Amino acid sequence: MNKYLKWGLVAAITAGVGVYGYFQLMPHQNEELEVAGKTPNRNHKKVLNVTAKVITPHLLTDEILTVGKLVPDEEVQLTFETSGKITDIYFEEGSHVNKGELLAKVNDSHLQAQLSRLEAQIPLAEERVYRQKTLLQRDAVSKEALEIVNTELATLRADIEQVKAQIKMTELRAPFDGIIGLRQISVGAYASPNTIVASLTSVSPIKIEFSVSERYAKDIKKGTGLSFNVDGHTTPFEAQVYATESSIDPETHNLTVRALYHNKEQLLLPGQYTGIRLKQKEIHDAISVPAEAIVPEMGKNKVFVYRSGKAEPTDVTTGLRTDAEVQIINGLQPGDTILTSGTLQLRKGSAVKIEHFE
Repeated sequence: MNKYLKWGLVAAITAGVGVYGYFQLMPHQNEELEVAGKTPNRNHKKVLNVTAKVITPHLLTDEILTVGKLVPDEEVQLTFETSGKITDIYFEEGSHVNKGELLAKVNDSHLQAQLSRLEAQIPLAEERVYRQKTLLQRDAVSKEALEIVNTELATLRADIEQVKAQIKMTELRAPFDGIIGLRQISVGAYASPNTIVASLTSVSPIKIEFSVSERYAKDIKKGTGLSFNVDGHTTPFEAQVYATESSIDPETHNLTVRALYHNKEQLLLPGQYTGIRLKQKEIHDAISVPAEAIVPEMGKNKVFVYRSGKAEPTDVTTGLRTDAEVQIINGLQPGDTILTSGTLQLRKGSAVKIEHFE
C-alpha cells in the first residue's frame, strides 16, 4: 500500500476518535431536570384548613362526673323472733305496708292457753291481798303476811306480761312503711329466726351512693347539689348530699358520699346505676376555649387567633378547667376568633382557611 494512503487513514481514524470523545465529554440536556424545573416553588406557602370559634362570654360550671347506685332509705329481711309453724300470712307481694301492720303469724295456741290460766288466777290473788289488808288494819295479821300476798300478785302479773311478750314474738309486723317484696315461705311451713319471710324496702326517699377522689373530699359537704341520670328517664333528677363517710378509703383513696332524692312518685328503684354530676363552682360571663385549642410551649400556654387569614399565637393565662373547656383569665377578648384544629401544625403567620365555626 502506498505509504501516503496508509498515513491518511491513520489521520482520519484519529480525528474521528477525537470528535467522539469531545461529544461524550460535553454536558447533555437532562429531561428530569426540565420536569423538576416546571414543578411549583417549594417555598410557596400552603393554606391549612381549620375550624374556629368566636369567643363569647357564657356561664361556666365546674363539675365532677362520676357514677353511683341507688340504695333504699331502709331495707330489712323480715324474720320471726321465735320458732313455730306459720298459721297466717296477711300481706300481698309487692304491696305497700304501713309501720306496725301485721304481716304474718306463727302458732301461739300454747301461749294463749298459758295466758288464760295466769289471768284466771288474778281475781283470787287480788282477793288475798284485800283480805290481808283488812286483817292488818285490825292487827289480826303481820305486815309480812301482806307483803307475801302482794309479792304473789306482782309475780303473777309479771308472768302474764312475759307470756304476752312471747305472743308478740309470734307476730311479724312491719318495722317501717315500705314495699314488701316476694314471699319466701308459705302457710304451714316451720319458721325459725333464720327463716326469711320477705324483704321490706323503703324507697321514698331514696339514696344515691357514690365515691369521689380524695382531691375533691374537702369540697363535698352536706347540702352540695348534684344531678343524676338513670336509664329509662330522659330528664335528670336533682338531689343533695346529706352525709359522707367519716374517712377516706385507704385502698381506693376515695370518699364515699350519699345524697337524698325524695322519690315521691317512686319512679326509681334501689340497685339502679346512675351517672352523677356534682356542681362545684359557677362562673358567670366566663371566657373559655376548647381544651384542644390550648398549646403548651416552654412552660406557657398559648392559643392561635385568626387575623386577616393568618394564625397569630397569643399567650394566655388559664383558670378553671372542665372536661371540655378551659377558662381564659388573660390573653383573649370577647369577639376574638380562635383556631381549634390543626394547632400542632400552625406557626406564627401560617396561612389558614376557616372551614366552619364551632
